[in-house]
Amino acid sequence: MNKMDFIKGQDAGSAQQVGASPPRLEARRKVTGRAAYVHNASAPRMLHAKVFRSTVAHGRIRSVDVSEALALPGVHWVLTGEDIRQIVPNPYYGPAFHDQPVLALDKVRYVGEPVAVVLADDPYVAADAVNLIIADYDLLDSVDDEIEAMTSKAVVHEELKPAGTFPDLKHLHGKRNTNIALDYHLRRGDVASAFASAHRVFENEFRTQATMHVPLEPMVSMAVPDDDRLIIHTASQSPSFVRLEIARLLGWPENRVQVKVPHLGGGFGAKLYIKLEALVACAALIARAPVKLSLTMEEQFYTITKHPTTFRIKTAVDAEGRITARKCEIFWNGGAYADIGPRVTQKSGFTAPGPYDIENVEVSSYALYTNRPPAGALRGFGIPQLVWAYESQADIMARALGQDPLEFRRHNLLRDGRPQATGTIMQDSAIHEALELVAERLGWNEPFDRGSGDIRRGRGIAVGFKASISPTTSVAMVTIAADGSVSLSISTVDMGQGSDTAMAQIVAQVLGIRTEQVNVVHPDTDATPYDMATLGSRSTYHTGNAVKLAAEDARTKLWAMARDAGIDTESGFSWPSVFKAHYGMQAGTIIGTGTFIPDYAPADENGQSPLVTPYWMIGATAVEVEVDVRTGHLNIVRMINAVDCGKPLNPRIVETQISGAATMQLGFTLSEEMNFEAGQVTNASFADYKIMGIHDIPGIMENHIIEAEQSKAPFGAKGVGESSTFGISPSIANAIEDAVGVRLYELPLTPEKVLRAIRSAGGNPLED
Repeated sequence: MNKMDFIKGQDAGSAQQVGASPPRLEARRKVTGRAAYVHNASAPRMLHAKVFRSTVAHGRIRSVDVSEALALPGVHWVLTGEDIRQIVPNPYYGPAFHDQPVLALDKVRYVGEPVAVVLADDPYVAADAVNLIIADYDLLDSVDDEIEAMTSKAVVHEELKPAGTFPDLKHLHGKRNTNIALDYHLRRGDVASAFASAHRVFENEFRTQATMHVPLEPMVSMAVPDDDRLIIHTASQSPSFVRLEIARLLGWPENRVQVKVPHLGGGFGAKLYIKLEALVACAALIARAPVKLSLTMEEQFYTITKHPTTFRIKTAVDAEGRITARKCEIFWNGGAYADIGPRVTQKSGFTAPGPYDIENVEVSSYALYTNRPPAGALRGFGIPQLVWAYESQADIMARALGQDPLEFRRHNLLRDGRPQATGTIMQDSAIHEALELVAERLGWNEPFDRGSGDIRRGRGIAVGFKASISPTTSVAMVTIAADGSVSLSISTVDMGQGSDTAMAQIVAQVLGIRTEQVNVVHPDTDATPYDMATLGSRSTYHTGNAVKLAAEDARTKLWAMARDAGIDTESGFSWPSVFKAHYGMQAGTIIGTGTFIPDYAPADENGQSPLVTPYWMIGATAVEVEVDVRTGHLNIVRMINAVDCGKPLNPRIVETQISGAATMQLGFTLSEEMNFEAGQVTNASFADYKIMGIHDIPGIMENHIIEAEQSKAPFGAKGVGESSTFGISPSIANAIEDAVGVRLYELPLTPEKVLRAIRSAGGNPLED
């Protein structure tokens, strides 16, 4: 190791930090209960907020009577949308469209929409006051389904106001007098001719359901007025965006808004962009007192969800089973407000043809407004919904052609050097390696016990990929104090994924110190630099590159200071001696900064781009399942997951990320579904909404890391938090068909659906 790999005189013996698995930096604080969360935060004179919500899916507001609530002892304020308008004339926010009011104005668009907020000394008094509010509405026709929304005369938004936040959505304008927020199109080759000359054409429709993120720490925000400034403590994945958006709403410069994020108890996309922050900010300014809003678990179901989808996929194959053309139509149910749905629609839409080498492609992807709770980012950013469809159809085609499903995929998969549907050339993508690894570990070509009697066994396999969010910006700052200690300042949020530790490992590797010697500063927009958001598995690559640049900058400055002070840098020296030699005492600070913006080329009118993403995330899954033909119940005997994450910065953290993502997607596959009746969520609690428990985990679940160097990445690493979600749903559906010969087209794969399919196939359908 040469002197550019570490700085002499610190801890050369422990310089190899990247690729090791040091303990998580925050682990001790969390297990001892000393970790700080916003739920624990309070401030003098703090008022507690509780929200009065709409009980109708779509209606014009005739009146909101708050008189009885305001008269309740202990209640200080009861605010409506008109009160908010007094301090913010245009109180609408959102990352794609400025379409969501702080509190409902003129009309409500979904059951559960905030209409009024009570501010009281005690949260229980505030909750009692909410029950005294009376609202009257003129009911309007509503739209619930994404397909119906395409042509419905019930229009959710009469006016569309693009936010202009993201460079790749600068063209966003929506379609007036419709429910289409964004329609994305991609065209490559001659699809019509390819279908006309095809050996076989397969056409299927697949659907996914509404689900909820259910982070175990419900959403919470607190706003504290401070003279002419506002301090917001919030459980957020995007503090930089919160500051930007609150400042825009209030018409303030950004330096008057401070956003602080302590530990997060999970996020998964639920806590992105603006959720509660606008409401507590406006309430605090009106009340001239700190205001805290803590949602219940039930209220989270009315705040943000995962997009339900309908995916129509049509595929042509030649006589050898090679895919020659694919047409995709994806309809995303975005709910009442766009949130980041248009970006999901576009970014995920262009991967809809799958990780296959297809010359002729047509994609149409639609973000649609409906009268449901808003939908936004959720682990996978739309990709699991797409992989569910194209990998289910892959098995349908293979079986119809008499081919082994694994061989069919081998025959069609993209390889490095070949163009993806956007025209971007694939590189550093271990798609084949991931597929082969899970097949080998499952023993795909080996005979196995297929069961008998009531229990039948089958196997399934699936592979998927995802592009990274781009364009985007990350900034990092590394500080070396005069005593030689090191701090890292970033606005990337560690919500349980271990990013603080991984980023500290990068700093430690560059500076030649131990990971635990790096102090990572929690996101605080007064102290930590800009980062777009913690989402889409972008932190390792994007923030990691910025951190590496910042550490290298600090290292360069330290060496320059040493040389200027006349220190012989060829010999060992201590960092404090450099500062003392330069300043004459223990004084001064070295600050290294790094900014990273990945290369990106905007797509043309046909969706074609030479560089649509800086890297690809890849995951494959193979499963063996047991199906009880009497009840439809499933037992997952074995689950094998493999991901390409480049070179893992911390293998232990990567392994837990793989298992966590797979388990979460397993819940979306087998049991989780938000049920609606007249627009009302009817199962908004853990009593009725069933997430995976420890006893639901497969008996054997292997997690494998494929080490494939990612170019232009920090030490070859790229994101991993979503990759093992991709293949879970289709691999299980494929295994069910392998076991009992029935194909399911709609998630979740509940025992009732499995049993209905079995009975229908046997000519003995279940009665409703």
